Amino acid sequence: MSGTFVGMPAFPVAAHEAVGNTTLRANLRHATHTIRDKRAKAVAELDDWALLREAGKQIKDHTLRHLDTYLVQLEEAVTAAGGVVHWATDADEANRIVTRLVKETGESEVVKVKSMATQEIGLNEALEAAGIAAYETDLAELIVQLGHDRPSHILVPAIHRNRGEIRDIFAKEMGEWGRPAPEGLTDTPAELAEAARLHLREKFLRAKVGISGANFMVAETGTLVVVESEGNGRMCLTLPETLISVVGIEKIVPTWRDLEVFLQTLPRSSTAERMNPYTSMWTGTSDTETADGPRVFHLVLIDNGRTDTLADEVGRQALRCIRCSACLNVCPVYERAGGHAYGSVYPGPIGAILSPQLRGTASEIDASLPYASSLCGACYEVCPVAIDIPEVLVHLRERVVQGGPATRQGNRVVLKPAKGHAAERAAMRAAGWAFVHPGALRAGQRVASRTRRFHPRTLPGPGRAWSATRDLPQVPAEPFRHWWQRTHGKKESGK
Repeated sequence: MSGTFVGMPAFPVAAHEAVGNTTLRANLRHATHTIRDKRAKAVAELDDWALLREAGKQIKDHTLRHLDTYLVQLEEAVTAAGGVVHWATDADEANRIVTRLVKETGESEVVKVKSMATQEIGLNEALEAAGIAAYETDLAELIVQLGHDRPSHILVPAIHRNRGEIRDIFAKEMGEWGRPAPEGLTDTPAELAEAARLHLREKFLRAKVGISGANFMVAETGTLVVVESEGNGRMCLTLPETLISVVGIEKIVPTWRDLEVFLQTLPRSSTAERMNPYTSMWTGTSDTETADGPRVFHLVLIDNGRTDTLADEVGRQALRCIRCSACLNVCPVYERAGGHAYGSVYPGPIGAILSPQLRGTASEIDASLPYASSLCGACYEVCPVAIDIPEVLVHLRERVVQGGPATRQGNRVVLKPAKGHAAERAAMRAAGWAFVHPGALRAGQRVASRTRRFHPRTLPGPGRAWSATRDLPQVPAEPFRHWWQRTHGKKESGK
């Protein structure tokens, strides 16, 4: 399946179907409440959490302002350490580069570390089309892959599955991908984990090519960092002879000292741990056949809409994201709708602001994502790098209403036409005109007050969906302007 899920219906349609799935809602409620409660306790242990949060924000903002400089520094450091850097403008170019690199090794299968970037560009599908099998090794990603499913959470891609469903998937599908599940497999966590371990072990020992993402890249040394909890990443990064890392250009931090901040905030915000069980770091290539690590290392840096996002002064803060998923676990909309409704590998609040910027708002699903929020602000409160997601959501709603993202045609900047919001644009234009014509505004308020008895309680036509679960606010019997003039006007004129 496509990693970007293009072609899915708009969020309201997909969410309406999802909320009717009682099993899905029960799974999500249990998982998100458990994770966020643990996270709150882990964060409360640090007296300087607010200072760490602000430091993370400032480091990311500084890096984004000087991204061109740090990217060049990173390339020079990786090259000096024996690696090769490739630049990819979009998903298609990145997929072509990775496919070519794998084919040059003569191998027809690869093992993968969990990577949002490779899901974003649809790498597994591109490799499959070229006759290359890509095996996911993260337990949750393995469940998703074996189940011919899509990830629904940034940190826990199979959060929508319960233990019974996972047992059935393992029993039915493992034999088609490699070592089958043991006979009589139950749904106890220990047995499920052991089945996955045995299945993956043969993949690790046979694979000659590994593909990873990276949580961070340190510009001063060319070091890449992956944090994970199962050890599968360590196996993929040390055993294969060739390692190909596919990373978004925003994942840079300037120095090791900057990295120290995020190695405190990321584990506590994501898995509620004081430190990550496995933090793997690699710089370039290994010198001998007996040393751990790859003898050939390629770094594929992808843009895929990030430069356009960086150009937006409000929206660029989404590029601070360190993929902790804390915003998903507190979001009341995500908890009820699940990740699939967002039509992207980036679900939840962060996906609602990141996907429309990376992909544009031309499609129905992307134009609807900025509206997939109640604007309660819980996501901003828990974000370890202080991304003001509600601010960006409102900003993107304005973009959708006004006509989508700006594009340059020669020397002109042109707005792409938006779809599905003509009535809202018309209403906003009418309101804008009324606010700059006080006489018309006063007359309109007077007419509205005098006809209040005849006002409907619900909206007609397309607005019926909005008012199906809420009444329209009643128009007051007297406009505020008239009340103020009547009660205060004479007093003020007499002063």
